[in-house]
Amino acid sequence: MRFAPDTEESLVFVVALCNTDPSASRSGTDELATIEQLKALLDGYPFTGRIDHDEAELRDVHRTRALLRQVWTLDRDDAVGAVNKMLRDANALPYLVRHDDLDWHIHATEPGSPLAERIRVEAALALIDVIRMNEMDRLRICEADDCEGLVLDLSRNGLKRFCTVRCGNRMNMIAFRERRADR
Repeated sequence: MRFAPDTEESLVFVVALCNTDPSASRSGTDELATIEQLKALLDGYPFTGRIDHDEAELRDVHRTRALLRQVWTLDRDDAVGAVNKMLRDANALPYLVRHDDLDWHIHATEPGSPLAERIRVEAALALIDVIRMNEMDRLRICEADDCEGLVLDLSRNGLKRFCTVRCGNRMNMIAFRERRADR
């Protein structure tokens, strides 16, 4: 599956952000509990504009993480309402920009807007493409028994089941042991 590069980047970031939640993280703890952890997450993604590095911003990003986890699981028609609300709440006005090493892509908030608002709007813009292409089934929850990680399936055949290789290996080992026990 191929989306526009900025759409894929936004969706990949949503997965990374949402998989810091205790129900999805590798450690089983909130991997976005501190301002330093938020900074470390953002260091891996090209966010430009205002970043406050304070507790209020961290709380707003936590609310955004919860919202995006919920939107990820919605069916197509329900996702439309959630996406439209995110855009409306931010008074989003899409425009094309080119900066740093990035080619033309869409922004819809001012660089001075709060970080969590910019995250929500970028996610909403990416979800617009997913909805328009009728590809909501590419957004899933990990099939591992004890994991709630988000899965973004960009594979050609659309059969990705697990959020990480670790979850896939663990579930394959469980299935293998069950088959051996049945012999």
